[in-house]
Amino acid sequence: MRRLSLRTRLLLFTAGLLLAGLALIGTLVSDQLERFQLDRLDGQLRSMTELISRAAGPPPTANPAARPDLVDPALGLFGTPYVVYLDAGGAVAGGLRSSRVDGTALPPIDALRAVPSDGTAVDLDAADGSQRWRAVARQAVRWGGTVVSAAPLAEADATIAQLRTSSLVTGGVLLVMLTAAGWFALGRGLRPLRRIEHTAAAIAGGDLTRRVPDLTPPGTEIGHLATSLNTMLSQLERAFADRAASEARMRAFVSDVSHELRTPLFGIKGSTELYRLGALPGPSDVDETMRRIEREATRLTALTEDLLLLAQLDEAPEEQLDRTPMDLRTLAGDARHDLRALDPSREVSLTGPGGAGTPGPAPVDADEARLRQVVTNLVGNAAAHTPPGTRVRIGVGTVSGRAVLEVADEGPGMTAEQASRVFDRFYRVDRSRTRTPGADAGLGLAIARSLARAHGGDVGLETAVGEGACFRLELPSAENEVP
Repeated sequence: MRRLSLRTRLLLFTAGLLLAGLALIGTLVSDQLERFQLDRLDGQLRSMTELISRAAGPPPTANPAARPDLVDPALGLFGTPYVVYLDAGGAVAGGLRSSRVDGTALPPIDALRAVPSDGTAVDLDAADGSQRWRAVARQAVRWGGTVVSAAPLAEADATIAQLRTSSLVTGGVLLVMLTAAGWFALGRGLRPLRRIEHTAAAIAGGDLTRRVPDLTPPGTEIGHLATSLNTMLSQLERAFADRAASEARMRAFVSDVSHELRTPLFGIKGSTELYRLGALPGPSDVDETMRRIEREATRLTALTEDLLLLAQLDEAPEEQLDRTPMDLRTLAGDARHDLRALDPSREVSLTGPGGAGTPGPAPVDADEARLRQVVTNLVGNAAAHTPPGTRVRIGVGTVSGRAVLEVADEGPGMTAEQASRVFDRFYRVDRSRTRTPGADAGLGLAIARSLARAHGGDVGLETAVGEGACFRLELPSAENEVP
């Protein structure tokens, strides 16, 4: 069976509560009105009975047809249209009756005799069963007998019936009106939920850019829901975008790895094919081929080791480090000597960070061998991508509680797009696949950044076209560590 909609269920629930409330209120009002009328009638009957019971003797029986102008007003004054006098044996000794009361609609005498004489009011049925009566009896004080006063409940019953009918009609109309108003109010109130449903359907269809519109104030429940959903959708969109970017990087990585491994392997295979086919007639040709194989094998080994190191740094970077106290000034001085050895024509200066002052202390708790690998990559990058004789500055010191080592050159610099990707694996500013043997595979700067981050630091780049490049290694200073 199809389940009812939320709007219908809420409407049925509220209509049921409203119906129960109206029924309860109607019942309470009618019961209170009936109790009020009975108490008022009981008071009148007790007053009449008490007054007659204290008389010297029973009054004479009055014929209502003879003097209705006297009997009816007197009985009406006390609200008691029927009074009966019973003697000590229970026989009717007399009585008074209003002319407006039908004699056949009076309560039977046997029922009147059964009325308790202590003033307790009881309900009696008429002899013909047409209506109910209320009766009160009191023992006479000065003569032996009982006085019974009775009044019909037809008027009170009619009033209660009219009240209940009015309550039923009014409650029904009110229920219909409020139900109709509730239907439209719920429709308007649930409209944001339908918009959320449509948004979710669009997102399920693949449109991750959709967001839940701001249909209600942020402080409401639906406002909180919309905010939470929009936050979740933004995170999902970023996650999918990151996943797509990661897959794109992985495809590019696999492609680059395949190319970098294929090049030395093809060289080794080609050399062995030449030897197998007898295309190396002389010992010198064999020696040259073996040197080529050794060179390609060395290149393949270095590439494999770099890839293995990157994988290890991605999985467990801290486990690849053997930390000891050291100072970056040692690495800066060695880097200066290495640059001069690679190109004696270069002017290499050793300064403080930013080129200001002299080199300052930069104590760190780090793996010296790994940091040497970082600095070697930065120095090699400056030597490989700047013309011979280009000035290079190496700055070292402490800035804002961080140990800093800079390698700045005055070379051609890079564009913003190149600078944003220079630390990517296998990325080279020159994307040409034709390179000289032993050329960098594009892993040096990626390894440098991974090693720096494994130490809790980073490698940054400041560059612009025609203004050179400054690679900046920053590490936590050992001076700030709590012993």
